[in-house]
Amino acid sequence: MVLDSLSSALRATMRKIAGASHISPELVKELVRDIQRALLQADVNVKLALDLSKRIESRALEEKAPAGMTAREHVVRIVHSEMVGALGVPRELKPGAQKIMLVGLYGQGKTTTAGKLAKWFQSKGLSVGLTGADVHRPAAFEQLSQLAAQLNVPVAGGGSDAVAAAKAGLTELGELEVQIFDTAGRHALDTDLIDEMKAVAKVIQPDEILLVLDATVGQQAGPQAAAFHEAVGVTGVVLTKLDGSAKGGGALSAVAETQAPVMFVGTGEMLDALERLEPDRFISRLLGMGDLQSLLERAEEVMDADKAEETAKRLLSGKFSLVEMREQMEALAQMGPLGKVMEMIPGMASMMKGNQAEATQEKLERFKVLMNSMTQQEMENPKLIKRSRLQRIAAGAGADVQEVRELLAYYNKSRKMMSSLGGNRRMQKQLMRQMERGELNL
Repeated sequence: MVLDSLSSALRATMRKIAGASHISPELVKELVRDIQRALLQADVNVKLALDLSKRIESRALEEKAPAGMTAREHVVRIVHSEMVGALGVPRELKPGAQKIMLVGLYGQGKTTTAGKLAKWFQSKGLSVGLTGADVHRPAAFEQLSQLAAQLNVPVAGGGSDAVAAAKAGLTELGELEVQIFDTAGRHALDTDLIDEMKAVAKVIQPDEILLVLDATVGQQAGPQAAAFHEAVGVTGVVLTKLDGSAKGGGALSAVAETQAPVMFVGTGEMLDALERLEPDRFISRLLGMGDLQSLLERAEEVMDADKAEETAKRLLSGKFSLVEMREQMEALAQMGPLGKVMEMIPGMASMMKGNQAEATQEKLERFKVLMNSMTQQEMENPKLIKRSRLQRIAAGAGADVQEVRELLAYYNKSRKMMSSLGGNRRMQKQLMRQMERGELNL
């Protein structure tokens, strides 16, 4: 989880509100102290943390809950809205044709971010090309080329002259919709780096200049963002290594106070571990309120719409075999690590204790191995799996019979859940009509 310690502390505070019999001034002051402590421990700017907690306290004590909303719900809404406001309003990077130049100090993750951005644009159906204009770091172009190979996108640049590399990229990749230029960094923002950035930017004429910052630098991200913005006119920021960073709150709050808004946050090493920073969704997940919109968008990116609709119709017609269950598992696996998926479902993250998400994911992977040892007839009709078949399946998967029994128990539980939906004729007909009219996004 991004900013795990901050999220855990804030969720504990939200649980206090939810469990309170009534909202008293004493409880509000206690909650505000908890929020203030959590923000400061996450390295959020001291002035911002104090101002934020004071606003929450003032509103919680003075504002009356709107009609139809309980006092508890009102306080939660205040906490959410004030924290969203503290992050500011980021600019959205539109998924269209454009040239993007990445800048930043040495070791901030620019090259990896170039690959992540390329994958993000690919998921929007755009053609992408990468240009390596970092001519100082050894093996920089080789690293970029490896990322390009993983994504099956063309790469240009390299050599010993940054301006020449940028020109090569414009010439060789000019027909592509999105061109991403990776540039060199230094250990400090010196005159040479500024001059080279300006020269490269003059050649490229980028639509966006994104500053890549390591979130572990904490509040120092603010001065860095301001310095780069003054030098080349940064249009947005990408914060890397936000996952597991104790200083991530400082980086977020510091950068949000500059003229360079945070557009994306890096949440892991994989190429798909890049998320647009939308304050409302981001804070909802920190508070354990989920983010169903991001979940639906992620599902749309990885699922084939026609296949999803066909599967849904089979499920609604009452058919649920191991074939359908495996399809569900495979679709879930494509959406990323289970823990991150659970974060997006309201209330689920708090239910997954410790490494429970990882253990569950391992169990599901093991179930798929067991299903690979079954015949098609057994997959379509699990009732056929009796003693001799249990032993054969277990042997074929290198497992024991108990694991096969666990799989079948999991299947039967899932089948009962689907049967309860199938028994609701009214809901079933409504969903079928929506699918037939194309109104149901699966």
